[in-house]
Amino acid sequence: MKYSYYPGCTLKNKAVDLDRYGRESAKALGFELEEIETWQCCGGVYPLGADEIASKLSSVRALVDARDKGQDLITLCSACHHVLKRVNDDMKNVDDISTRANNYMALDTPYKGETNVLHFLEVLRDRIGFDELKKKVTNPLKGKKIGAYYGCLLLRPGKIMAFDNPENPTIIEDFIRAIGAEPVIYPYRNECCGGYISLKEKELANTMCDNICHSAKGFGADMLVTACPLCMYNLNKSESDIPVYYFTELLAEALGLKEGADNE
Repeated sequence: MKYSYYPGCTLKNKAVDLDRYGRESAKALGFELEEIETWQCCGGVYPLGADEIASKLSSVRALVDARDKGQDLITLCSACHHVLKRVNDDMKNVDDISTRANNYMALDTPYKGETNVLHFLEVLRDRIGFDELKKKVTNPLKGKKIGAYYGCLLLRPGKIMAFDNPENPTIIEDFIRAIGAEPVIYPYRNECCGGYISLKEKELANTMCDNICHSAKGFGADMLVTACPLCMYNLNKSESDIPVYYFTELLAEALGLKEGADNE
């Protein structure tokens, strides 16, 4: 199975492990990520202004590219996924935005939200299946107690993202079980890390991250796993010494594609 793949800017520099191990794991699991050749930055933040069109056009271009290839569009970065999914919803359901964006781009075939946008974790759950993933694991991560850190962007707004239950998600815990480890449920797993205030309000963001890390550690987690480069950056600044990994790193380890995280 071949999917269009939108990597996003951060996966080309600071988050190369999220990208690299996602690509390698996809091959091992029997599907292909075909990177969109002319992708542009998604902007990193979904523009809330109802009249804001220009900031959404790079997402529309990626969505159109996937549609024209007849492929679903996969993302790995939580922020990119959030922006693409919400812009796609706009193009499908908000007539004013859809009309203005299509007029600006002068497409031969107007785009109306036809592309299906999936996060890599959704492919594992809904296309591969966690039971099938478990069969592919050659190096189960037995004995590791892992806290899933969802953050904000994958889960909210719940009706548009439709990723999981925004208040009580289970997809990453199910993923952790599939790779042979033990998920740790802790109170702060879907609380904000302070991502977009980390430069302006450093102390507040640090406090938010400390609360998350101490909560996970207090409930017995040995490490945290995330899909968000910004969350990774913030959580790694916490005074807690709990390590944080991208979910693709642990997936690759379980599939026998990389050395264990504890040995790096």
